[in-house]
Amino acid sequence: MRVYEHGGDVNTFAVHCGFTPEEVIDLSSNINFMNPAVDFSTVSLNSYPNHEELTRVLADYYKVNADEMELFNGGSSAIFSLMRFFDHPTCTIYSPAYLEYKKAATVHGKKIILINRFESIHTEVAEGSLIIFVNPSTPDGHYYDVDALMKQWISKNCTILIDESFLEFCGGESVSRTIHNYDKLYVLKSQTKFYGCAGVRVGIVLSSRENIRALKEQEPLWKISALDGHFLISALKDELFRLSSQKQNKEAKGYLKTLLENSPLFVEVFPSDANFFLVRLAAMCAKEFQEKLIPYKIMVRDCSNFDFLDERYVRIAVKSIPELKRFEEALCSLTSP
Repeated sequence: MRVYEHGGDVNTFAVHCGFTPEEVIDLSSNINFMNPAVDFSTVSLNSYPNHEELTRVLADYYKVNADEMELFNGGSSAIFSLMRFFDHPTCTIYSPAYLEYKKAATVHGKKIILINRFESIHTEVAEGSLIIFVNPSTPDGHYYDVDALMKQWISKNCTILIDESFLEFCGGESVSRTIHNYDKLYVLKSQTKFYGCAGVRVGIVLSSRENIRALKEQEPLWKISALDGHFLISALKDELFRLSSQKQNKEAKGYLKTLLENSPLFVEVFPSDANFFLVRLAAMCAKEFQEKLIPYKIMVRDCSNFDFLDERYVRIAVKSIPELKRFEEALCSLTSP
């Protein structure tokens, strides 16, 4: 694998294997398998976008003031902008973590310190550190109660960036309430995952109004298109979609969990609060497992390029039950004598 390679490249997979993208079941991408229905017919594209309504809707959704939020062209864009904005020479990442953090820190010349959150999550950090913590985590989907960690970080006068891109899947409590009490806290939000809209590029950073003002001074005016804004406004207002999505994801996740735990192909299934599972293969490497799934037109995520994981780790995303049944058939075929 390439160092910073991600899942979800359905088109390349399909071309490589001689399929059409529509035939592929993509279990490598941790994107909601459900999508809200959005009508774009009323969107005007002949003027520069005005994001006042989007900002108002998001501020209400996240229970912050409009001037405590900045919008970016996706979560990855926000990460790179923040890494440029932070003047810290080092960056402490609780890993394994979303690989764009490591890439962005490297691009902006920061020394990277990794803390293995599986084995030594309570490691002391240096005074004034830049802290990166993804919650719920990836690739394992664990939601952490970070109160004790927050106390440690705050006592060390750290700058803290918490990524809550998968929070909508687990209903955990956001740390965004703390932005009013600690002026070195930044919270990254993304609706890409829950609303199944990887093609809609909206990343959101919450922080104190002073931090957001300083951040805006280094950012261009128009980073979000009118189409992006319209989609997200419509999606956030769709309460029926939110409830239906939570219900169907819960059912599909339970189905997938049982399937994984009962398969002899896996020696460990990590508990997850998000819409995916990290598993450890019993007797083959991730690359071999991927190759064996090609005839079934199924993709999974090789996790060997995550820090502290080896070639036997795979991430498998929750998808619709009909799609998971095809995955079940593939697993049964691979384990039959």
